[in-house]
Amino acid sequence: MSSSPTWRAVTESPVGFLTSAAPWRSLAYLATSALLGLAALIVLGGVLVCGLLLSVLGIGLVMLAGSLLLGIPLAALERRRLRLLDGQYADRPGSPHGAVARPGLWPWLTARLREPATWREFSYAVVFAMLLSFVDLALLTMTGLLVALIVAPVFVAVSSAQPEALVLTGIGIAALPVAAYILGVAAAAQSWFVRLMLAPKEGEQTDQVVELTRSRARMADAFEAERRRIERDLHDGAQQHLVALVMTLGLAELEFGAGGAGAGKGGELVSRARREAKQALGELRDLIRGIHPQVLTDHGIAAAVSEVAVRCRVPVSVDVELAGRLPAQIEATAYFFISEALTNVAKHSGAAAASVHGRLAAGRLAVTVTDDGVGGAALRDGGGLQGLSDRVAVVDGRLTLASPAGGPTALSLEIPCQYSHSVSSSQRTRPSSAKGSSSC
Repeated sequence: MSSSPTWRAVTESPVGFLTSAAPWRSLAYLATSALLGLAALIVLGGVLVCGLLLSVLGIGLVMLAGSLLLGIPLAALERRRLRLLDGQYADRPGSPHGAVARPGLWPWLTARLREPATWREFSYAVVFAMLLSFVDLALLTMTGLLVALIVAPVFVAVSSAQPEALVLTGIGIAALPVAAYILGVAAAAQSWFVRLMLAPKEGEQTDQVVELTRSRARMADAFEAERRRIERDLHDGAQQHLVALVMTLGLAELEFGAGGAGAGKGGELVSRARREAKQALGELRDLIRGIHPQVLTDHGIAAAVSEVAVRCRVPVSVDVELAGRLPAQIEATAYFFISEALTNVAKHSGAAAASVHGRLAAGRLAVTVTDDGVGGAALRDGGGLQGLSDRVAVVDGRLTLASPAGGPTALSLEIPCQYSHSVSSSQRTRPSSAKGSSSC
Protein backbone atom coordinates (compact mmCIF):
# COMPACT_ATOMS: atom_id res chain seq x y z
CA MET A 1 0.00 0.00 0.00
CA SER A 2 3.03 2.27 0.29
CA SER A 3 2.77 3.18 -3.41
CA SER A 4 -0.83 4.43 -3.06
CA PRO A 5 -1.19 8.24 -2.87
CA THR A 6 -4.09 7.77 -0.46
CA TRP A 7 -2.00 5.66 1.90
CA ARG A 8 0.82 8.21 1.77
CA ALA A 9 -1.71 10.91 2.65
CA VAL A 10 -2.99 8.84 5.59
CA THR A 11 0.52 8.40 6.98
CA GLU A 12 1.36 12.11 6.69
CA SER A 13 0.56 14.73 9.31
CA PRO A 14 -3.08 14.73 10.49
CA VAL A 15 -3.56 18.34 9.44
CA GLY A 16 -2.25 17.63 5.96
CA PHE A 17 -4.51 14.60 5.55
CA LEU A 18 -7.67 16.17 6.94
CA THR A 19 -7.29 19.33 4.86
CA SER A 20 -6.54 17.44 1.64
CA ALA A 21 -8.92 15.90 -0.86
CA ALA A 22 -7.97 12.36 0.26
CA PRO A 23 -10.92 11.86 2.70
CA TRP A 24 -13.42 13.05 0.08
CA ARG A 25 -11.82 10.90 -2.61
CA SER A 26 -11.96 7.91 -0.27
CA LEU A 27 -15.64 8.52 0.44
CA ALA A 28 -16.46 8.81 -3.27
CA TYR A 29 -14.43 5.68 -4.08
CA LEU A 30 -16.12 3.60 -1.38
CA ALA A 31 -19.60 4.89 -2.29
CA THR A 32 -19.22 3.95 -5.96
CA SER A 33 -17.59 0.70 -4.89
CA ALA A 34 -20.62 -0.25 -2.79
CA LEU A 35 -23.04 0.50 -5.62
CA LEU A 36 -20.92 -1.30 -8.19
CA GLY A 37 -20.44 -4.28 -5.88
CA LEU A 38 -24.18 -4.68 -5.32
CA ALA A 39 -24.78 -4.50 -9.08
CA ALA A 40 -22.05 -7.11 -9.63
CA LEU A 41 -23.66 -9.33 -6.98
CA ILE A 42 -27.03 -9.15 -8.75
CA VAL A 43 -25.58 -9.84 -12.22
CA LEU A 44 -23.13 -12.53 -11.14
CA GLY A 45 -25.62 -14.22 -8.84
CA GLY A 46 -28.33 -14.14 -11.51
CA VAL A 47 -26.08 -15.69 -14.15
CA LEU A 48 -24.87 -18.43 -11.78
CA VAL A 49 -28.38 -19.28 -10.58
CA CYS A 50 -29.78 -19.37 -14.12
CA GLY A 51 -26.82 -21.45 -15.25
CA LEU A 52 -27.41 -24.01 -12.50
CA LEU A 53 -31.15 -24.19 -13.17
CA LEU A 54 -30.67 -24.55 -16.92
CA SER A 55 -27.70 -26.91 -16.72
CA VAL A 56 -29.99 -29.88 -17.44
CA LEU A 57 -30.77 -28.31 -20.82
CA GLY A 58 -27.14 -27.79 -21.78
CA ILE A 59 -27.43 -24.03 -22.21
CA GLY A 60 -26.79 -23.63 -18.50
CA LEU A 61 -23.28 -24.98 -18.91
CA VAL A 62 -22.59 -22.27 -21.48
CA MET A 63 -23.91 -19.64 -19.06
CA LEU A 64 -21.71 -20.99 -16.27
CA ALA A 65 -18.66 -20.85 -18.53
CA GLY A 66 -19.63 -17.35 -19.64
CA SER A 67 -19.87 -16.20 -16.04
CA LEU A 68 -16.09 -16.64 -15.82
CA LEU A 69 -15.76 -13.81 -18.32
CA LEU A 70 -17.86 -11.36 -16.30
CA GLY A 71 -14.79 -10.45 -14.32
CA ILE A 72 -13.09 -8.96 -17.39
CA PRO A 73 -15.29 -5.83 -17.81
CA LEU A 74 -15.54 -5.41 -14.04
CA ALA A 75 -11.75 -5.55 -13.71
CA ALA A 76 -11.32 -2.99 -16.50
CA LEU A 77 -13.72 -0.66 -14.69
CA GLU A 78 -11.98 -1.23 -11.36
CA ARG A 79 -8.60 -0.30 -12.84
CA ARG A 80 -10.12 2.90 -14.19
CA ARG A 81 -11.82 3.69 -10.88
CA LEU A 82 -8.41 3.95 -9.21
CA ARG A 83 -8.17 7.41 -10.76
CA LEU A 84 -11.18 8.43 -8.68
CA LEU A 85 -9.17 7.62 -5.57
CA ASP A 86 -5.58 8.46 -6.51
CA GLY A 87 -6.10 11.24 -9.06
CA GLN A 88 -6.06 11.53 -12.83
CA TYR A 89 -2.28 11.25 -13.15
CA ALA A 90 -1.79 8.34 -10.78
CA ASP A 91 -0.12 5.18 -12.02
CA ARG A 92 -3.01 3.02 -13.19
CA PRO A 93 -2.37 -0.69 -13.90
CA GLY A 94 -2.68 -1.78 -17.50
CA SER A 95 -4.64 -4.73 -18.80
CA PRO A 96 -2.99 -8.09 -18.06
CA HIS A 97 -4.53 -9.71 -21.14
CA GLY A 98 -2.47 -10.54 -24.19
CA ALA A 99 -3.36 -9.89 -27.80
CA VAL A 100 -5.54 -12.42 -29.62
CA ALA A 101 -3.80 -13.81 -32.69
CA ARG A 102 -6.93 -14.33 -34.82
CA PRO A 103 -10.13 -12.32 -35.14
CA GLY A 104 -13.48 -13.76 -34.12
CA LEU A 105 -15.42 -14.62 -30.99
CA TRP A 106 -14.21 -18.19 -30.58
CA PRO A 107 -10.45 -17.37 -30.72
CA TRP A 108 -11.08 -14.56 -28.23
CA LEU A 109 -12.99 -16.85 -25.85
CA THR A 110 -10.41 -19.62 -25.96
CA ALA A 111 -7.54 -17.17 -25.50
CA ARG A 112 -9.18 -15.50 -22.51
CA LEU A 113 -10.15 -18.73 -20.78
CA ARG A 114 -6.56 -19.97 -20.99
CA GLU A 115 -5.15 -16.84 -19.35
CA PRO A 116 -4.49 -16.82 -15.58
CA ALA A 117 -5.54 -13.16 -15.54
CA THR A 118 -9.13 -14.12 -16.44
CA TRP A 119 -9.37 -16.45 -13.44
CA ARG A 120 -7.87 -13.82 -11.13
CA GLU A 121 -10.40 -11.29 -12.37
CA PHE A 122 -13.27 -13.73 -11.80
CA SER A 123 -11.98 -14.43 -8.28
CA TYR A 124 -11.83 -10.70 -7.63
CA ALA A 125 -15.39 -10.29 -8.92
CA VAL A 126 -16.64 -12.93 -6.45
CA VAL A 127 -14.81 -11.37 -3.49
CA PHE A 128 -15.84 -7.88 -4.56
CA ALA A 129 -19.51 -8.77 -4.91
CA MET A 130 -19.88 -10.97 -1.82
CA LEU A 131 -17.55 -9.26 0.66
CA LEU A 132 -16.12 -5.87 -0.29
CA SER A 133 -19.45 -4.40 -1.36
CA PHE A 134 -20.95 -5.15 2.08
CA VAL A 135 -17.89 -3.75 3.87
CA ASP A 136 -18.17 -0.58 1.81
CA LEU A 137 -21.90 -0.42 2.50
CA ALA A 138 -21.22 -0.71 6.25
CA LEU A 139 -18.70 2.12 6.07
CA LEU A 140 -21.18 4.29 4.17
CA THR A 141 -23.83 3.51 6.78
CA MET A 142 -21.40 4.58 9.50
CA THR A 143 -20.73 7.80 7.64
CA GLY A 144 -24.43 8.45 7.19
CA LEU A 145 -25.12 7.90 10.90
CA LEU A 146 -22.28 10.25 11.78
CA VAL A 147 -23.71 12.94 9.50
CA ALA A 148 -27.13 12.40 11.09
CA LEU A 149 -25.54 12.69 14.53
CA ILE A 150 -24.17 16.09 13.54
CA VAL A 151 -27.18 17.48 11.70
CA ALA A 152 -30.19 16.09 13.63
CA PRO A 153 -29.39 17.69 17.02
CA VAL A 154 -29.16 21.06 15.30
CA PHE A 155 -32.76 20.72 14.08
CA VAL A 156 -33.83 19.53 17.53
CA ALA A 157 -32.11 22.47 19.21
CA VAL A 158 -33.69 24.99 16.82
CA SER A 159 -37.20 23.54 16.63
CA SER A 160 -37.63 22.40 20.24
CA ALA A 161 -35.39 24.94 21.97
CA GLN A 162 -33.24 22.21 23.49
CA PRO A 163 -29.65 23.52 23.28
CA GLU A 164 -28.36 20.48 25.17
CA ALA A 165 -28.92 18.48 21.98
CA LEU A 166 -25.95 20.29 20.47
CA VAL A 167 -23.72 18.15 22.69
CA LEU A 168 -24.38 15.28 20.28
CA THR A 169 -23.39 17.55 17.38
CA GLY A 170 -20.10 18.27 19.13
CA ILE A 171 -19.51 14.56 19.63
CA GLY A 172 -20.22 13.93 15.93
CA ILE A 173 -17.86 16.71 14.84
CA ALA A 174 -15.14 15.33 17.14
CA ALA A 175 -15.61 11.90 15.55
CA LEU A 176 -15.21 13.21 12.00
CA PRO A 177 -11.36 12.93 11.92
CA VAL A 178 -11.61 9.33 13.13
CA ALA A 179 -14.16 8.53 10.43
CA ALA A 180 -11.96 10.22 7.79
CA TYR A 181 -9.02 8.03 8.76
CA ILE A 182 -11.17 4.89 8.72
CA LEU A 183 -12.42 5.76 5.22
CA GLY A 184 -8.89 6.56 4.04
CA VAL A 185 -7.40 3.31 5.34
CA ALA A 186 -10.28 1.25 3.93
CA ALA A 187 -10.02 2.88 0.51
CA ALA A 188 -6.22 2.45 0.44
CA ALA A 189 -6.53 -1.22 1.42
CA GLN A 190 -9.12 -1.86 -1.28
CA SER A 191 -7.02 -0.14 -3.95
CA TRP A 192 -4.05 -2.27 -2.87
CA PHE A 193 -6.18 -5.38 -3.30
CA VAL A 194 -7.24 -4.18 -6.77
CA ARG A 195 -3.62 -3.78 -7.83
CA LEU A 196 -2.69 -7.14 -6.32
CA MET A 197 -5.40 -9.03 -8.19
CA LEU A 198 -5.90 -7.05 -11.40
CA ALA A 199 -2.47 -5.63 -12.33
CA PRO A 200 -0.29 -7.54 -14.83
CA LYS A 201 2.04 -10.07 -13.25
CA GLU A 202 5.65 -10.68 -14.23
CA GLY A 203 5.84 -12.58 -17.50
CA GLU A 204 2.39 -11.53 -18.71
CA GLN A 205 2.51 -9.60 -22.00
CA THR A 206 -0.19 -6.97 -21.99
CA ASP A 207 -1.87 -5.63 -25.12
CA GLN A 208 -0.02 -2.36 -24.65
CA VAL A 209 3.37 -4.05 -24.35
CA VAL A 210 2.68 -6.19 -27.42
CA GLU A 211 1.66 -3.15 -29.45
CA LEU A 212 4.71 -1.17 -28.31
CA THR A 213 6.95 -4.09 -29.24
CA ARG A 214 5.37 -4.36 -32.67
CA SER A 215 5.59 -0.60 -33.18
CA ARG A 216 9.27 -0.63 -32.25
CA ALA A 217 9.90 -3.51 -34.65
CA ARG A 218 8.10 -1.65 -37.46
CA MET A 219 10.20 1.46 -36.80
CA ALA A 220 13.39 -0.60 -36.87
CA ASP A 221 12.37 -2.24 -40.15
CA ALA A 222 11.48 1.13 -41.67
CA PHE A 223 14.85 2.52 -40.57
CA GLU A 224 16.64 -0.46 -42.09
CA ALA A 225 14.76 -0.07 -45.39
CA GLU A 226 15.57 3.63 -45.53
CA ARG A 227 19.23 2.94 -44.76
CA ARG A 228 19.45 0.46 -47.62
CA ARG A 229 17.80 2.94 -49.99
CA ILE A 230 20.30 5.67 -49.09
CA GLU A 231 23.19 3.23 -49.41
CA ARG A 232 21.95 2.10 -52.83
CA ASP A 233 21.46 5.66 -54.06
CA LEU A 234 24.93 6.68 -52.93
CA HIS A 235 26.54 3.59 -54.39
CA ASP A 236 24.74 3.58 -57.72
CA GLY A 237 24.32 7.30 -58.17
CA ALA A 238 26.77 9.75 -56.59
CA GLN A 239 29.68 7.29 -56.46
CA GLN A 240 29.36 6.36 -60.13
CA HIS A 241 29.21 10.01 -61.14
CA LEU A 242 32.35 10.75 -59.15
CA VAL A 243 34.14 7.79 -60.73
CA ALA A 244 33.19 9.10 -64.18
CA LEU A 245 34.34 12.59 -63.21
CA VAL A 246 37.72 11.29 -62.01
CA MET A 247 38.18 9.40 -65.28
CA THR A 248 37.19 12.44 -67.36
CA LEU A 249 39.57 14.67 -65.45
CA GLY A 250 42.29 12.07 -65.90
CA LEU A 251 41.78 12.13 -69.67
CA ALA A 252 41.77 15.94 -69.60
CA GLU A 253 45.00 15.87 -67.63
CA LEU A 254 46.57 13.64 -70.25
CA GLU A 255 45.39 15.99 -72.99
CA PHE A 256 46.90 19.00 -71.23
CA GLY A 257 50.07 17.05 -70.66
CA ALA A 258 50.23 16.23 -74.38
CA GLY A 259 50.02 19.95 -75.12
CA GLY A 260 53.41 20.53 -73.61
CA ALA A 261 54.30 23.85 -72.06
CA GLY A 262 51.19 25.47 -73.49
CA ALA A 263 49.07 23.61 -71.02
CA GLY A 264 50.29 25.97 -68.30
CA LYS A 265 47.90 26.89 -65.52
CA GLY A 266 44.97 25.01 -67.07
CA GLY A 267 46.81 21.71 -66.63
CA GLU A 268 47.51 22.50 -62.98
CA LEU A 269 43.81 23.25 -62.35
CA VAL A 270 42.74 20.00 -63.98
CA SER A 271 45.26 18.05 -61.89
CA ARG A 272 44.05 19.71 -58.70
CA ALA A 273 40.41 19.06 -59.63
CA ARG A 274 41.22 15.40 -60.24
CA ARG A 275 42.90 15.08 -56.84
CA GLU A 276 39.93 16.72 -55.09
CA ALA A 277 37.50 14.47 -56.98
CA LYS A 278 39.47 11.39 -55.91
CA GLN A 279 39.45 12.66 -52.31
CA ALA A 280 35.67 13.21 -52.47
CA LEU A 281 35.26 9.71 -53.91
CA GLY A 282 37.28 8.26 -51.04
CA GLU A 283 35.20 10.13 -48.46
CA LEU A 284 32.00 8.95 -50.12
CA ARG A 285 33.20 5.35 -50.03
CA ASP A 286 34.03 5.75 -46.33
CA LEU A 287 30.55 7.15 -45.79
CA ILE A 288 28.93 4.19 -47.57
CA ARG A 289 31.09 1.81 -45.59
CA GLY A 290 30.02 3.57 -42.38
CA ILE A 291 26.32 3.28 -43.25
CA HIS A 292 26.55 -0.47 -43.78
CA PRO A 293 29.81 -2.08 -44.87
CA GLN A 294 29.59 -4.58 -47.68
CA VAL A 295 31.81 -6.99 -45.77
CA LEU A 296 29.15 -7.15 -43.05
CA THR A 297 26.53 -8.18 -45.60
CA ASP A 298 28.81 -10.68 -47.33
CA HIS A 299 30.79 -12.24 -44.48
CA GLY A 300 29.12 -11.29 -41.21
CA ILE A 301 30.02 -9.50 -38.01
CA ALA A 302 33.37 -11.22 -37.36
CA ALA A 303 34.94 -10.12 -40.65
CA ALA A 304 33.44 -6.61 -40.40
CA VAL A 305 34.89 -6.13 -36.90
CA SER A 306 38.33 -7.15 -38.14
CA GLU A 307 38.11 -4.46 -40.83
CA VAL A 308 37.13 -1.84 -38.23
CA ALA A 309 40.07 -2.90 -36.03
CA VAL A 310 42.53 -2.50 -38.92
CA ARG A 311 41.33 1.05 -39.55
CA CYS A 312 41.54 2.09 -35.87
CA ARG A 313 44.39 4.33 -34.69
CA VAL A 314 44.69 2.29 -31.49
CA PRO A 315 45.97 -1.33 -31.70
CA VAL A 316 42.94 -3.59 -31.31
CA SER A 317 42.91 -7.32 -30.58
CA VAL A 318 39.79 -9.05 -31.90
CA ASP A 319 38.34 -12.24 -30.45
CA VAL A 320 34.93 -12.72 -32.06
CA GLU A 321 33.99 -16.34 -32.69
CA LEU A 322 30.54 -17.26 -33.98
CA ALA A 323 29.42 -20.56 -35.45
CA GLY A 324 26.85 -19.01 -37.79
CA ARG A 325 25.36 -15.88 -39.22
CA LEU A 326 23.10 -13.79 -37.01
CA PRO A 327 19.94 -11.94 -38.07
CA ALA A 328 20.78 -8.88 -40.17
CA GLN A 329 19.42 -6.39 -37.65
CA ILE A 330 21.40 -7.97 -34.81
CA GLU A 331 24.59 -7.95 -36.88
CA ALA A 332 24.10 -4.30 -37.83
CA THR A 333 23.47 -3.28 -34.20
CA ALA A 334 26.51 -5.18 -32.93
CA TYR A 335 28.69 -3.76 -35.71
CA PHE A 336 27.76 -0.15 -35.03
CA PHE A 337 28.15 -0.72 -31.29
CA ILE A 338 31.73 -1.93 -31.82
CA SER A 339 32.48 0.78 -34.38
CA GLU A 340 31.19 3.56 -32.11
CA ALA A 341 32.98 2.10 -29.09
CA LEU A 342 36.32 1.98 -30.92
CA THR A 343 35.76 5.51 -32.22
CA ASN A 344 35.35 6.70 -28.63
CA VAL A 345 38.48 4.77 -27.64
CA ALA A 346 40.52 6.49 -30.37
CA LYS A 347 39.15 9.98 -29.65
CA HIS A 348 38.69 10.20 -25.89
CA SER A 349 40.30 7.38 -23.92
CA GLY A 350 44.01 7.99 -24.44
CA ALA A 351 44.39 4.22 -24.55
CA ALA A 352 47.44 2.38 -25.85
CA ALA A 353 45.51 -0.80 -26.68
CA ALA A 354 41.97 -2.09 -26.93
CA SER A 355 40.25 -5.43 -27.35
CA VAL A 356 36.95 -6.75 -28.70
CA HIS A 357 35.50 -9.99 -27.37
CA GLY A 358 32.29 -11.55 -28.70
CA ARG A 359 30.46 -14.81 -28.15
CA LEU A 360 26.96 -16.22 -28.63
CA ALA A 361 25.84 -18.44 -25.75
CA ALA A 362 22.46 -19.44 -24.32
CA GLY A 363 20.66 -17.47 -27.00
CA ARG A 364 22.40 -14.18 -26.19
CA LEU A 365 25.10 -12.31 -28.09
CA ALA A 366 27.61 -10.83 -25.65
CA VAL A 367 30.16 -8.29 -26.93
CA THR A 368 32.65 -6.39 -24.79
CA VAL A 369 35.01 -3.60 -25.89
CA THR A 370 37.81 -2.94 -23.41
CA ASP A 371 40.56 -0.33 -23.40
CA ASP A 372 43.40 0.62 -21.03
CA GLY A 373 42.68 4.35 -21.17
CA VAL A 374 42.08 6.97 -18.48
CA GLY A 375 38.49 5.85 -17.72
CA GLY A 376 35.82 8.13 -16.34
CA ALA A 377 33.30 7.50 -19.15
CA ALA A 378 29.61 7.75 -18.25
CA LEU A 379 26.16 7.46 -19.80
CA ARG A 380 24.97 11.06 -20.01
CA ASP A 381 21.74 12.44 -21.46
CA GLY A 382 22.39 13.59 -24.99
CA GLY A 383 25.79 11.89 -25.11
CA GLY A 384 27.02 9.42 -27.69
CA LEU A 385 26.84 6.47 -25.32
CA GLN A 386 23.25 7.32 -24.41
CA GLY A 387 22.34 7.40 -28.10
CA LEU A 388 24.07 4.05 -28.52
CA SER A 389 22.09 2.66 -25.57
CA ASP A 390 18.85 3.83 -27.17
CA ARG A 391 19.77 2.14 -30.44
CA VAL A 392 20.61 -1.10 -28.67
CA ALA A 393 17.25 -1.00 -26.84
CA VAL A 394 15.45 -1.26 -30.19
CA VAL A 395 16.51 -4.92 -30.42
CA ASP A 396 15.92 -5.58 -26.69
CA GLY A 397 19.62 -5.22 -26.00
CA ARG A 398 21.27 -4.06 -22.80
CA LEU A 399 24.29 -1.79 -22.52
CA THR A 400 26.53 -1.78 -19.44
CA LEU A 401 29.53 0.43 -18.74
CA ALA A 402 32.35 0.01 -16.23
CA SER A 403 34.80 2.91 -16.36
CA PRO A 404 36.45 3.83 -13.06
CA ALA A 405 38.77 6.82 -12.96
CA GLY A 406 42.17 5.72 -14.17
CA GLY A 407 40.71 2.89 -16.22
CA PRO A 408 40.31 0.39 -17.63
CA THR A 409 37.00 0.91 -19.42
CA ALA A 410 34.72 -1.98 -20.43
CA LEU A 411 31.64 -1.33 -22.54
CA SER A 412 29.44 -4.43 -22.88
CA LEU A 413 26.46 -5.32 -25.01
CA GLU A 414 23.98 -8.18 -24.62
CA ILE A 415 21.32 -8.94 -27.24
CA PRO A 416 18.94 -11.92 -27.25
CA CYS A 417 19.24 -13.66 -30.63
CA GLN A 418 19.62 -16.96 -32.46
CA TYR A 419 21.68 -18.02 -35.45
CA SER A 420 20.22 -17.13 -38.82
CA HIS A 421 22.14 -19.66 -40.94
CA SER A 422 25.45 -21.45 -40.75
CA VAL A 423 28.69 -20.22 -42.23
CA SER A 424 31.98 -21.87 -42.96
CA SER A 425 34.88 -21.83 -40.56
CA SER A 426 36.62 -19.29 -42.74
CA GLN A 427 34.08 -16.70 -41.65
CA ARG A 428 35.04 -17.03 -37.98
CA THR A 429 37.52 -14.60 -36.50
CA ARG A 430 40.13 -15.97 -34.16
CA PRO A 431 41.96 -13.75 -31.66
CA SER A 432 44.06 -11.30 -33.62
CA SER A 433 45.78 -7.98 -33.27
CA ALA A 434 45.76 -5.22 -35.84
CA LYS A 435 46.75 -1.62 -36.13
CA GLY A 436 45.95 0.74 -38.97
CA SER A 437 46.94 4.25 -39.86
CA SER A 438 43.42 5.59 -40.30
CA SER A 439 40.97 6.44 -37.56
CA CYS A 440 37.95 4.41 -36.55
